Amino acid sequence: MNRRTLSYLLSSFLFCISDIYAQRPGNVLERDSTVKADTSKLFDLIDVGKKLFRTSISKPQATDGKTIYFSVLPFSTQVPGGGTALVTSTTAGFYLGNRRDTYMSKVTFTPYWNLKQRFGLPIRSYIWLDQNRWVISGDTRLMVYPQYTWGLGRQYNEGGKLLVNYSYLRLYQQALRRFSKGFFAGVGYHVDYRINIHTDSPEPLLQEYTNYTVGTAQASNSFSSGVSLNMLFDTRNNSLNPWDGLYASLQYRVNPHFLGNNQLWQSIYIDLRRYIRFDVSAQKQNMLALWCYVWKVFDKDVPYLDLPSLGWEDYNRSGRGFDQNRYRGRNLLYLEAEYRRDLTNDGFFGFVLFANANTVSGPNSTYLLTWNPAAGAGIRIKMNKRSGTNIGLNYGLSRDYSSVNLTLGEVF
Repeated sequence: MNRRTLSYLLSSFLFCISDIYAQRPGNVLERDSTVKADTSKLFDLIDVGKKLFRTSISKPQATDGKTIYFSVLPFSTQVPGGGTALVTSTTAGFYLGNRRDTYMSKVTFTPYWNLKQRFGLPIRSYIWLDQNRWVISGDTRLMVYPQYTWGLGRQYNEGGKLLVNYSYLRLYQQALRRFSKGFFAGVGYHVDYRINIHTDSPEPLLQEYTNYTVGTAQASNSFSSGVSLNMLFDTRNNSLNPWDGLYASLQYRVNPHFLGNNQLWQSIYIDLRRYIRFDVSAQKQNMLALWCYVWKVFDKDVPYLDLPSLGWEDYNRSGRGFDQNRYRGRNLLYLEAEYRRDLTNDGFFGFVLFANANTVSGPNSTYLLTWNPAAGAGIRIKMNKRSGTNIGLNYGLSRDYSSVNLTLGEVF
């Protein structure tokens, strides 16, 4: 990536940050935000269990950060190529400092298994140290799982998909230090290792199907190892279910030869989110959440499965209404808006309405000119009012595809 391009991207990011500061000065906790949920007035599935089993817990809410709030959701889902996988989604929310000046940390563990030879062990974390001095994020995955691909851009229609098999190891770790209110910067290390990438007979070979030569040879491996520079602006006091605040991140990743890469390649990822409450004095949720990310790779020899792809950002939540990987290319822009509202005064039931769109570069698709829209709705049930964790059931619809998915925690 040349200096001019990098300077433009960095200046654009800093402009967004400065604009965010102008609209919402300071850190949510440090500026004593008026948006604070009174959990004593809320109702969740734990309260349902207490009523059913006639138990009560008269324990005051701690402020020293030692309490851990667990939420567990078992369910099943269809897997590419046929069959059903058993999934258990576990989320833990906790504080590593006094909650008056420390955000809630979270760890999610979502193992799945289809009773044969397909499984996944993903562990993701977003950790706030005492007084928000550091934020440390991690993403570790071990997967043996098939996935569909549709080539680049709009190379193939919905029915022309190809099933690709491989094993996947991901190791991502980032550590960012706070330099001012809400602003963090730091470094990261990233490994993407895909083993035995192949298609089964009589399907076409991946390289012939995509007309892309890097990382697509039959039974080949793809290894990418890189370091990153990261900037973050985050004023969400609860990333499991933000009630207010802003989020903006920039990651510039370099994959050099000396870290084991066959070819040097670089990427940049910019993620912007804003949460707008329509009545900041009410405990009943009534808000608009906005999300935008830009993902771009530089250099020619980027492995095919490392190219920007819909649904492959950190938490694999983008693209409701589309199948994962539906669109892939060297450039990807994603936009989403979601309206969230409680149906009951105690916050137990709620609903969401959402719409999203993406544009990707590739055959039959012109970046920023060719758009792929989707929309949908969902219901929310409060799983744990202390951590703000919701069970989300979402239905998404696009031109050639529809899906129902279950989540633990908000999509973004």
